[in-house]
Amino acid sequence: MTVATETPILFVTGTDTDVGKTITAAALACALAVLPSPPKSTSSVAIDKPTQTGVLPGEPGDMGEVARLSGVRSVTEGIRLGAPMAPVAAAAREFATLPTLGEHLERIRRLTRSHDRVVVEGAGGLLVRLDRFGHTLADLAASFGHDAAAIVVCRSGLGTLNHTELTLEALRNRGIPVAGIVIGSWPNDPSEIELDNRRYFESLGVPLLGAIPAGSSHLDPAVFRKSAAGWLPLSTPRTPD
Repeated sequence: MTVATETPILFVTGTDTDVGKTITAAALACALAVLPSPPKSTSSVAIDKPTQTGVLPGEPGDMGEVARLSGVRSVTEGIRLGAPMAPVAAAAREFATLPTLGEHLERIRRLTRSHDRVVVEGAGGLLVRLDRFGHTLADLAASFGHDAAAIVVCRSGLGTLNHTELTLEALRNRGIPVAGIVIGSWPNDPSEIELDNRRYFESLGVPLLGAIPAGSSHLDPAVFRKSAAGWLPLSTPRTPD
């Protein structure tokens, strides 16, 4: 067994924005759903996004995309804001009140009572502020102690090594377990830089859980669900020698 399969709450965070967190959350939900686990009162996997920005009312948003691709019906949001900005700035422009850390905690706790595993997708990077008190996704993950672990989604190209190491260091300094790394978009024809970066990830002290093929969001959902467990083989993750 691995941290990713044993931990009930998995926080999907990114080294930056637009690195593939949503597609990774959807693939992770599919991979978790095929693992053996004692069923609870509803489906085994739930997915939550504390803050969604850049989406107008009536649009599907990240959780709509996750539900479409993964088939998971239990998806929740803390708040939805229209401006494509960090949550605090987006809320200020709409005169909206962001949920508190405690409200996020309680919503996620409710999901754990009726689901075997909960996937939480962050907004932007690990230390983007979620509320006016300066709490971040890292604070939210740390509040769950050993019941939570982080999955870091990174880019494949130039600059990703520093961003990934910084994110891993921030998690370690806060005592948050790292379940692994996922490359959020892996090209069909990777460059030498990308191949070197992947080898570097494989040498780190955390598992490289897998890589999501570029363009996977355009697959038919049935094909996506069937393929996801192969992209993220959680039962046999890649670990350093």
